[in-house]
Amino acid sequence: MSKKSIFKKGLLGVAGMLFSSVLWAHGGAAGTDTDQCKFELEPDHWIHYTAYQPSAYPAEEFCGKLPALDTKTQLVFDYQDVRYRNMMVEFEVTKEPEGTRVFFQEAKKHKSGTVVLDLPQGVKEKGKHLIHITLIPDQGDRLDAHMSFVAGTGQATSKESMGLYVLFAFAGLYAVYLSSAGFKGWVDGLFGKIKE
Repeated sequence: MSKKSIFKKGLLGVAGMLFSSVLWAHGGAAGTDTDQCKFELEPDHWIHYTAYQPSAYPAEEFCGKLPALDTKTQLVFDYQDVRYRNMMVEFEVTKEPEGTRVFFQEAKKHKSGTVVLDLPQGVKEKGKHLIHITLIPDQGDRLDAHMSFVAGTGQATSKESMGLYVLFAFAGLYAVYLSSAGFKGWVDGLFGKIKE
């Protein structure tokens, strides 16, 4: 197998790993046991949480860190367990450690299992916030869950964006490799030394 063929296959392998949904789904972990964007309501019963800031960062998903302040923010909650869909659900977001209320939605039923909370002005203050979810059944005890996030962290490059940068860098280097005899000679010499 030629060095050129090995280089191409290596490049394709790296690109495949970078864009694998298994690697990137919910922080690179598979399954609810390792999903950090969730609330535990009861043992083995979860609500999944995703945050969006569509005006500032379209197509980006967030969990524990919201980069922008004072921009439209959507908090999306999914609970797959059918029994929770018949319960009244109350949502509150507070600024911590003060406990100041940032957002509140009175208890109501969400039959679809997905709840989208719109914060048109987003979060105003930088720092730690707490999401409180209370499920109110027709009978029995209320279920309370809490999850924190930090607002105003600034935008770090997402894993998907970083993957694209790496892919474009490899593609650029490969184009130079094919078009420049000097660079090709240097790379071939480097691989020759590695083989020895």
